[in-house]
Amino acid sequence: MITKQFDKLTFKFLLATTIREKDDSYIVSEIFNRFPSIQELLDVTEEELLMIKGIGKVKAQQIIAALKLARLNPSTAEERFTIRSPQDAYDYLNDMQYLTREEFVCLGLNTKNEIVFRQTIFKGSLNASIVHPRETFLPLIKKCCGSAIVAHNHPSGQPAPSREDIEVTKRLAEVGKIVGIELLDHIIIGAEKYISLKDKGYL
Repeated sequence: MITKQFDKLTFKFLLATTIREKDDSYIVSEIFNRFPSIQELLDVTEEELLMIKGIGKVKAQQIIAALKLARLNPSTAEERFTIRSPQDAYDYLNDMQYLTREEFVCLGLNTKNEIVFRQTIFKGSLNASIVHPRETFLPLIKKCCGSAIVAHNHPSGQPAPSREDIEVTKRLAEVGKIVGIELLDHIIIGAEKYISLKDKGYL
């Protein structure tokens, strides 16, 4: 854990120096908010960086160049978390139980069931018409993921699935079959507990 924290501090210093910003500036902070793990940062694209306020084409290219150099250093590689069960997914995502509003998160996995990235897709009450498969599967396709796990929290603390939760799950599973990226599970996170919709028979 100490090594990973040091790596992230090193990356902050690297990026801040590259684009001539302070370590705690809005741009540097926003980069790490959007790409919280080292692996996500190393995989970032110029297009994704351009979506951040204050980053133009020149700064985006400078960041990409710095990250390419960092990639050559094997010490920057972060060990990937492997999902073998719903409990593993919950252990990785249980920080969501402290959120004060609902967030819908997607985990992209490789063929070894290792987490490639974690991305918040939507914030707010879950609704089948709002959680669109396009936003969920676009990053999965872009990063060539083999499968995915989605999750969201219930601020009430009770993880029992609603009708909307089940509808979203089935809709995403159907799209996953079409694009060839299997939806392995939908985890609903409550206060110190969770429910796996796969275990409940909805997948």
